[in-house]
Amino acid sequence: MSGALSPDRRRVLTVGAAALGAAASAQLWLPATARAAERKPLPDGVFSLGVASGDPLSDGIVLWTRLAPDPLNGGGMPDRTVPVEWQLAEDSRFRRIVRRGTAWARPAYGHSVHVDVRGLRPDKRYWYRFRADGQLSRVGRTRTAPPARSAGGHLRVALASCQNWQHGYFTPYADMLQQDPDVVVFVGDYIYESSPSATGVRRHEGSGEPYSLAQYRNRYAQYRLDPDLAAMHAGAPFVVTFDDHEIDNDFAGEIPQDPGKQPHDAFVDRLTAGYRAYYEHMPVRASAVPDGPHIRMHRRLEFGRLVRLNVLDTRQYRSDQATSQEGAQDPSLTMLGAAQKRWLVDGLRHSPARWNLIASQIMMAETDLQVGEGKLWFYDAWDGYQAERNALLQEFRRVSNPVVLTGDRHLTMISDLKEDFADPSSAVVGAEFVGTSISSNGDQDQAAFREQWDPRRADNPHWKLLDAHRGYHLFDIRRGGIDARVRVVDTVVKSQATPRTLARLRVEAGRPGVHVV
Repeated sequence: MSGALSPDRRRVLTVGAAALGAAASAQLWLPATARAAERKPLPDGVFSLGVASGDPLSDGIVLWTRLAPDPLNGGGMPDRTVPVEWQLAEDSRFRRIVRRGTAWARPAYGHSVHVDVRGLRPDKRYWYRFRADGQLSRVGRTRTAPPARSAGGHLRVALASCQNWQHGYFTPYADMLQQDPDVVVFVGDYIYESSPSATGVRRHEGSGEPYSLAQYRNRYAQYRLDPDLAAMHAGAPFVVTFDDHEIDNDFAGEIPQDPGKQPHDAFVDRLTAGYRAYYEHMPVRASAVPDGPHIRMHRRLEFGRLVRLNVLDTRQYRSDQATSQEGAQDPSLTMLGAAQKRWLVDGLRHSPARWNLIASQIMMAETDLQVGEGKLWFYDAWDGYQAERNALLQEFRRVSNPVVLTGDRHLTMISDLKEDFADPSSAVVGAEFVGTSISSNGDQDQAAFREQWDPRRADNPHWKLLDAHRGYHLFDIRRGGIDARVRVVDTVVKSQATPRTLARLRVEAGRPGVHVV
């Protein structure tokens, strides 16, 4: 790639975050002021945060980067808009470039770049890179979704969640990269908002929890510096959604965990800052550009007619958590909000796909914590919103092969989904894979875990597998079934780890539930 724009390349494709709410690209001539600004040298290391891709379509993909030569101190970029060239090729040496253009890295969005590339071939691997002021990014690799009408084939999906910087290194990603997934589904807790801890394996930046946009940007930048996470982002497209720790533990809508300490207006400001920083650091489309304290993250992705992936937002529209068993069964409580629930149900009822996956940040199957008679639930999970959960499980009876992919729990908890958890004899209507954490909870004491959780298994007969190692889940999806592997590592307190397959499971098409192989 030459250092200056040729006359033929003055006309470039501008995409992504070029304007607030911009959802489509536009053809623009570079103005003289932009050309002059481009000649001013930028600090070295503008691509410190790497590259990423996400939300694959059969003909498109989102490419991401953020210019940040001083990532932990606000980014270190000059207060001006910077042109960033991008290329997408059919080969890793960029001899067959199929798309190229220029995007604008703007100060208002932390000099992040979101390029929504269209017109690509389905089910095709591509390579991409960025250049700004003569500096080249690392090369990323991505893949488009299968053709819209393709009914067969094979899709490999990795499920990840819950990566706490202070609890350990993100070593499971090194193994995930070797497994070469077609797409990574990340279901929440990409960052943690906790204050720096002197006892952590690694220490959070800053001096406390993030509240402002600048503080959230620094926290995301720190996480992006993890080498295994950066390599995985460069190796496959991600489909992301957030849970609570991207903002505040156990928040619900505009209600913080501790309303007495965070007044409503202050928390709205925090939401506004957190959602803006989230968008700036994720490979998502312009439909996710935040509107103050609101962001649209629930969306649907199609992988031919093999898989429909429904990505939920179980934080932004929910009622405040119940505080009692009676409250958990209140039919007025909602996890999804009315509009998102209609969207989900309609998408399930009219799906043409063989497999209907739901990315739900919060565990859907029951967790009865009370050993013996009686019930005791986590109210932040779907157990705290039982009327809506039960209505959704009723819908599953009419859905082709529903499978829920979940995070949050920092455990592997794989379950049958029952039509009515209050009735142990009720029908199995689906399967749920609660993926363990990437690093949250660190290297857990396995004996202590078994002592705490094994006595509860008799009260939760729908649980098929329970484990407390760190890692992720890997799914090979074909028309006839899903072969799942629980991949774990021996440690996250060191920067190198040994991976292994802890368990293999199978979901058969047309037979709801999951079976240990």
